[in-house]
Amino acid sequence: MPSARIAIVGAGLSGLVAAWLLQRRGVHDWLVLEARDVPGGRIASFDAPDAVGSPTSHLNRFDLGPTWFWPDYQPELGQLIEQLGLLRFAQHEAGDMVIERSAGQAPTRMQGYANVPPSMRLLGGMGALIDALRRELPTERILTGQAVRRLRRLNSGIELDSEGATDQATTWQAEQVLLALPPRLVTSSLSFSPPLPQALAAEWHATATWMAPHAKYVAVYERPFWREQGLSGEARSLLGPLGEIHDASMPGGRAALFGFFGVPAQTRQRASDAALRQQCRAQFARLFGPRAATPLADTFKDWAQDPCTATTDDWYDGGQHGHAPAGSPSSGPWQGCLTGIASEWSPQFPGYLAGAVEAAQRGLQDVLRRAPPLPLESRS
Repeated sequence: MPSARIAIVGAGLSGLVAAWLLQRRGVHDWLVLEARDVPGGRIASFDAPDAVGSPTSHLNRFDLGPTWFWPDYQPELGQLIEQLGLLRFAQHEAGDMVIERSAGQAPTRMQGYANVPPSMRLLGGMGALIDALRRELPTERILTGQAVRRLRRLNSGIELDSEGATDQATTWQAEQVLLALPPRLVTSSLSFSPPLPQALAAEWHATATWMAPHAKYVAVYERPFWREQGLSGEARSLLGPLGEIHDASMPGGRAALFGFFGVPAQTRQRASDAALRQQCRAQFARLFGPRAATPLADTFKDWAQDPCTATTDDWYDGGQHGHAPAGSPSSGPWQGCLTGIASEWSPQFPGYLAGAVEAAQRGLQDVLRRAPPLPLESRS
């Protein structure tokens, strides 16, 4: 039976940060089990081609999940990005924004808003953060296509049952488990023997998963023609289907616009992908002119339809950043061996990228306190 001292369930940002911190402390007896085919979790990207038949540059990679961070008040995330040597830039906000109020009223321009502190982005998108962490970790310890389904608490530790792409089952053994999945997804997709404390399970299930009810559309263009019109690329719409729109252009790469759907998840489910994409193109044309109707490439990601992120309960949530639940059982057989480290468990930044870093750091501190022999100082 394959085993490790620490098993991390989920290879999103929090899971990879936890593994990275363990490596830096000289702790190598860990493994990450990820249900998806690739690491990253809710950090996902759309790769737009440079030209027909040519490979895609990281400058033409656009975020389908989280996009921004604010190092001025999220210092731990900012420090991580600096340590990994990643380049950042400020969100483009120069120019007017466009407001769309109703079908019978033409969109109007107004002076745009500048965020203070500025919203920052990464060159190459947030996928660059995942790539940088992966480069510093041993690939053989990050196992993708392994969906953990069951956890059993035994005298000898914890057994985890996972299913591969061909439904082949594998059992793993660990002393400690870090749950790098949203709390609600933990209670919906994992079974525990013996069961988790009822109150804790209810609290985890009641915790909204950030991004789970949302969907995002991205359209890529040769150049940011809206800037030539004195527009920032930012828009708000009560007509839809997109409610909030921003410039997603990558310096040195393609231009792009992205928008968050204002249409509820259950309504989106009844429309075809082609119909939703066509409606988004038509909306961009209304807001930014006819050139916006013919992007070089476009796509959308509906997180509500992603079984590794959302449950049907998430469809009816507002998707707001919620209050962080308790991170581990305070009593019973699971006490001292099970810790939640996904972003929703962050006290300061639940749901944000910075929350994933904070929750991973806090969870790892708990594990190290439980295991005094592990070295506390970085050996990097």
